[in-house]
Amino acid sequence: MPFYQQLGDIPNKRHVQFRKKDGSLYREQVFGTAGFIGITSILYHYNNPTMVKDVQGSVDVRPKMAVECNLHSRKLEGFNVTPGKDYLDSRVPIMFNSDLTIELASPPKIEDEVFYKNSDQAETIFVHHGSGVLETMFGNLVFGKGDYLVIPKGIIYRFKFNSDDNRLFIVASTAPVFTPKRYRNNFGQLLEHSPYCERDFRTPSELVVHEALGDYLVKIKKNGLIHDYIYAAHPFDVVGWDGFLFPYAFNIKDFEPITGRIHLPPPTHQTFEAAGFVICSFVPRLYDYHPDSIPAPYNHSNIDSDELLYYVDGDFMSRVGVKPGQLTLHPAGIVHGPHPGTIEQSIGKKETPETAVMVDTFKPLHLTQQALDLEDPDYYKSWVTK
Repeated sequence: MPFYQQLGDIPNKRHVQFRKKDGSLYREQVFGTAGFIGITSILYHYNNPTMVKDVQGSVDVRPKMAVECNLHSRKLEGFNVTPGKDYLDSRVPIMFNSDLTIELASPPKIEDEVFYKNSDQAETIFVHHGSGVLETMFGNLVFGKGDYLVIPKGIIYRFKFNSDDNRLFIVASTAPVFTPKRYRNNFGQLLEHSPYCERDFRTPSELVVHEALGDYLVKIKKNGLIHDYIYAAHPFDVVGWDGFLFPYAFNIKDFEPITGRIHLPPPTHQTFEAAGFVICSFVPRLYDYHPDSIPAPYNHSNIDSDELLYYVDGDFMSRVGVKPGQLTLHPAGIVHGPHPGTIEQSIGKKETPETAVMVDTFKPLHLTQQALDLEDPDYYKSWVTK
């Protein structure tokens, strides 16, 4: 998010002496993107963050393609993904291309969750079920159901879940996500027509400084491999930071829907954008108010994008037989639209309680075997009338 934040203790100037009570120096770290011309933050560590004691093994976690150039409309049972032994083990890749990987996860609550850093991808994690604290090198961020957790590339973090009932929908992308340009002025401020404002975004609120030295395992993802690094300093020893680059949370209930007299297209639901894809939020809203309006969407062809919908809550008015936790994929170039009967049923309706997350990609999505294991194989036939 391109706005300034500050937390903890920092000196009055960058790159100057900043000393502890014993006279020794805190260690400054410039954390940024795109070399030194992207957005950055500056962190001040109690200990030196560069002390690597050991580099151990690595594990290949690159998704494996099972279906290339998919032309089937597909439906997946996302809640059939089973929990792993921890957060990382629970992440199941289901679709991917060169811009992003889509994952599902049902992680359990454990006391000693590992530290993790994704140096390949930024992560946008939608919390369908669950609550707890996202611990990061920038401080703690309390989260709950319906939150998007946006974690820029290279941030060390770990989850502290409150229970075992956790369901996550994860978009891991090579490029960072931002608010759409049309919502911002030239200075980055969100404009009056934006469906949210800066007050809706939550940033880390508490720094818990760990000063002790020891052996700290950090799992670092780089080039599709997760490498085990042992550091001498605790990753969360930051006493203060400021800047424009940090993790944050945004709840889907704080997205203010845009409505009109006739049916409006999906870009009105857009929440984030990135190179190669967009993320949209469908939330409870009033329907169109033209006297002859048809609230259900028209048939359409996404000639240049695959459309992935993750169903969160309520009845999705244009679909029959979908429920929370399911996903539908409608590939580029194949006409799709409301299921038979739903157009007529939508006429005269005044509102919808639906909640869903949509990802539109501008390169085809490849499916993994894990996705096929979750599939309803007859979904693509569900528009045939009898």
